[in-house]
Amino acid sequence: MSTTSLFGPELRRLRQEAGLTLTEFAAALNYDKGHLSKVERGERLASPELAQRCDAFLGANGQLHGLAVRPGTDSCTSKTPTAPSPWLVGRRELLAAGTGALIDLGLKRAGQPSPVTDPLLPSFHAQFGQLRRLGQSTAPKVLLPLLEIQTRTVTGLAADSSSAATRASTLLLASRFAEFTGWMAQEAGDSRAALGWTAEAAELARAGGDPYLGSYALVRRALVTLYGGDAVGTVGLARRAQSGELPPRIRGLAAQREAQGHALAGEERACLRSLERARELLGSDDARSGADPVIGTTHVSDPAAMTTGWCLYDLGRPKAAADVLDQECRRLPPHALRTRARYGFRRSLAHAASGEVEHACTIAGELLGLMPVVPSATVNSDVRRLARELSRFRSSRSVRDLQPVLARVLAPAHD
Repeated sequence: MSTTSLFGPELRRLRQEAGLTLTEFAAALNYDKGHLSKVERGERLASPELAQRCDAFLGANGQLHGLAVRPGTDSCTSKTPTAPSPWLVGRRELLAAGTGALIDLGLKRAGQPSPVTDPLLPSFHAQFGQLRRLGQSTAPKVLLPLLEIQTRTVTGLAADSSSAATRASTLLLASRFAEFTGWMAQEAGDSRAALGWTAEAAELARAGGDPYLGSYALVRRALVTLYGGDAVGTVGLARRAQSGELPPRIRGLAAQREAQGHALAGEERACLRSLERARELLGSDDARSGADPVIGTTHVSDPAAMTTGWCLYDLGRPKAAADVLDQECRRLPPHALRTRARYGFRRSLAHAASGEVEHACTIAGELLGLMPVVPSATVNSDVRRLARELSRFRSSRSVRDLQPVLARVLAPAHD
């Protein structure tokens, strides 16, 4: 007997042990009684969202969620192998690893002195900040070619430098350009390119004397596995980035990612422990006074609190998630459109799952207008979940009005 076929009988057993009638249970979960009855009898499969809610309400600590998990569940990116990305910068083109000696990328004209001098470095720092801000309000595919050029140019600046100190700081900046390019590639739906750019970033940082970005690369890889629905892989990668020798900010971000992996698996106690560890690390003086540019988000004022709201939804506690996300989303800066969409759709999802359908539609309606401006393969995973959640409330006029807009956002793009 498959694990999914065991879900219904186990759900019925736990419900009855809790002393709940099917009517009471359905009301508590904001689900149709007839649907739950069919799930218990094995006539309908439980969605991951329903399994998480049942798990949380009955205190099963991941047991029901584990029985309901099926291969190939929701993922923000295609599982189909993609062709090598034209944006990737080959490692052999960038540097001779371990020596610090850079290969000339053809940025200098033969026989001519290099026009690149030390004073340009602050200008590239400023450009990096501007590109990160543009990433909040621009389609990733628009930014990617520019980011590739900037990464190559800054790497060339390091190759031209006669000062070891300047070369090192320039390599570190090039690594940050590469890391951000990886994030934009993931937002564009190209996980393979995202992982490639992240590897390039770690190698550039290592050549520049920073051994830590390689560990942050594990946190970025864990984000790819998280959106791929791989809870075990996410936790494993995040744990590898929590060595005591690493800076507190990297360990704190890794602990957050571990918490998200545990939440995806329905492991509430482990999730809450990881969140507490993340809160302590990210709140430390060392984490707040780290190197510039800042690693990770710069638009979320309390990352641990926002991640707590994110995880509570995955743990099947939508009302608690909505309360936290309401508070934290109000603190996001108006210009951070991509960040507002990311957490705003999860907030809408939490309200919908709590039965606050009109409010969920109001939140989503405001955000859907942003999606053509800041399209996101990762955010679309929550938009799909929201569409499924709202489909249970077709009698609501707000839902009927929103469904065509949801469909347009989720429709495949055509060149």
